[in-house]
Amino acid sequence: MLAWVKGWLQGDASLPQLPSVAFGVSCALAELAGVLPQDADYRAAPLCTGDPDDLVLQLADMPGEKVAKIKVGLYEAVRDGMVANLLLEAIPELHLRLDANRAWTPLKAQQFAKYVNPEYRGRIAFLEEPCKTRDDSRAFARETGIAIAWDESLREADFTFEAEEGVKAVVIKPTLTGSLDKVREQVAAAHALGLTAVISSSIESSLGLTQLARIAAWLTPQTIPGLDTLSLMQCQQVRTWPGSALPCIDVDALERLL
Repeated sequence: MLAWVKGWLQGDASLPQLPSVAFGVSCALAELAGVLPQDADYRAAPLCTGDPDDLVLQLADMPGEKVAKIKVGLYEAVRDGMVANLLLEAIPELHLRLDANRAWTPLKAQQFAKYVNPEYRGRIAFLEEPCKTRDDSRAFARETGIAIAWDESLREADFTFEAEEGVKAVVIKPTLTGSLDKVREQVAAAHALGLTAVISSSIESSLGLTQLARIAAWLTPQTIPGLDTLSLMQCQQVRTWPGSALPCIDVDALERLL
């Protein structure tokens, strides 16, 4: 990073090679140039990692569109299916985003689907990468009617944007993608095919999350972003997330690069 800064000060406009560094640098440059809008989308699809009853209570107080995310594939597929079905039954206006991180075999994926009422499956907004291979995930979508989304696939060399049966969305994690220009290209490619593009966090500081919220408001204004990860942190940095009670480290307390 220090080498890049020295090169930039000497007029070298090329970005670092590491995707996370390229993204952070490109955001900083966009802010300096006034390109990154100030408006931000601080809506968040709450992430359920434990007791579904907690999510039900949280969603009860959620204004407007009710969207939530569940990490599946951490427990038995049957349990995951029962939890998803319970939530969809309990909250008729709920749309669920599910993320399996390629955890399931085709059999496990089918076991999950078996426990989700076919009448509720249309309210699964999408299931990210249910199976270990794209072909198995495509087959799952065709056989169950549950829409899928690409996530990890976007960062693989052989991936191309295509309109496919059962594929409804792409989940774009800018910190893992690369420069802001590359993020914009992926969003545009998805929208051109009629796919939903969701801006999603990895594990960023509050500074990074607020930038992602601004990018979401700018590039995907009609879609609730997936940015509910600040609870993984012990403090905030430089910029605070609205409503967070975590302490914030001011810029003056950070070590200077130069």
